[in-house]
Amino acid sequence: MQVMRRSLFAASAAMAAVVLVAGGSASAGAAGDGARVAEGVGAGAEEEARARTGMAEADLAHHGHASLWEDRLAVWLESGNSGPAEVADATVRLTFSVELAGDVELPSGCLRGGDRVVLCRTGTLRAGIGGSGIPLDLKLAGSPAETVVGVTTVWSGGTVDRNRGNDDHTVLVPATGDGYIF
Repeated sequence: MQVMRRSLFAASAAMAAVVLVAGGSASAGAAGDGARVAEGVGAGAEEEARARTGMAEADLAHHGHASLWEDRLAVWLESGNSGPAEVADATVRLTFSVELAGDVELPSGCLRGGDRVVLCRTGTLRAGIGGSGIPLDLKLAGSPAETVVGVTTVWSGGTVDRNRGNDDHTVLVPATGDGYIF
């Protein structure tokens, strides 16, 4: 029971942090709601706090695969949303441990964020509906034996995502030409 109380208290503390980051303030009422949740009373307190912040909740997820051969890196990125709210648009940051060539062509909706960074918008992600894929065919500045690809959400369209584990990945991609799944 004590472990459950600690988990619930941690969840209410995280909700208070979301309120602060969203530009609101953690009021005494919000703190009181968190305490009642920690005691197992007021089961709807998190939903009430979310309603006060005006932020909907969504569960974004990014999956795909990456392959490396010679100076080419191919990444297939698919974004989805388990809901409950729809996400009008989101931004995904892809980072690479090696520099991209200066003449990399990117698909519509993607742009360079630096020598080793590409930012892509997902478009609308409806709850429970699979998203569309983004194909990236990147030329690297050299021919590395491997690269590390990082994938993370940097903007979620004004929604709160409590399950960041499925939209934050790091994958090692050896130069074998094989697809490495994330």
